[in-house]
Amino acid sequence: MYGQQQSRLNAPTVSSASLLGQVLGITGAGFLVTAVTSYLTQGFPSGFSLIAMLVGFGFLIGISATRRNPGLSMLMFYAFTACEGIGIGPTIGHYVRVDGSAVVVQAAATTGLGMLVLGSVVFLTSFDYRKLSGIAFGALIGLVIVGLISAFTHFLQPGIYAWATLAVFTLLVLVDFGRLRAGGGGQTAIELATSIYLDAINIFLALLSIFGGRSRR
Repeated sequence: MYGQQQSRLNAPTVSSASLLGQVLGITGAGFLVTAVTSYLTQGFPSGFSLIAMLVGFGFLIGISATRRNPGLSMLMFYAFTACEGIGIGPTIGHYVRVDGSAVVVQAAATTGLGMLVLGSVVFLTSFDYRKLSGIAFGALIGLVIVGLISAFTHFLQPGIYAWATLAVFTLLVLVDFGRLRAGGGGQTAIELATSIYLDAINIFLALLSIFGGRSRR
């Protein structure tokens, strides 16, 4: 009996480790695609950037729609990351011109280190971070609503909104890594990679705003 219980306890660990490797590999390749496309499109007009983001949203929907076809779903993911790179390219170009490339490097390095720390916290502690999913989702909805209102009324300073974004997506990272540790919760490796990729991109952009603001003081 004890041996059977121990076997059940050990099985998810192996599965989670394998899944973690797949997800990190897919996510890392996605970041590489985004980095290259954002570098190549820094000088593109904002209108082109907006179109790329809208097209990317279609690919984002396609990732889940094609989950039964891993090859096609993977293609959708990389197409999405390419569109995301085109979408944020002009923003990165702006920070490079105004604050220098060091700010972008600092934001990227901090994002990578932060994701590593948060992932380690989830996998090295016993708390089930999936329990925070309701709070995280509610906070995300609130963040979107506040962002839309602020876009028209400008009642919230960009720096404050950037810190709020950082807090919300940090919480979402914990939830997503918690789901990954538990075996994915029915999601494919590509879907999990997409969630973690989106968390990291939003954290990167928030840090870019925070570090850029500091450099101008």
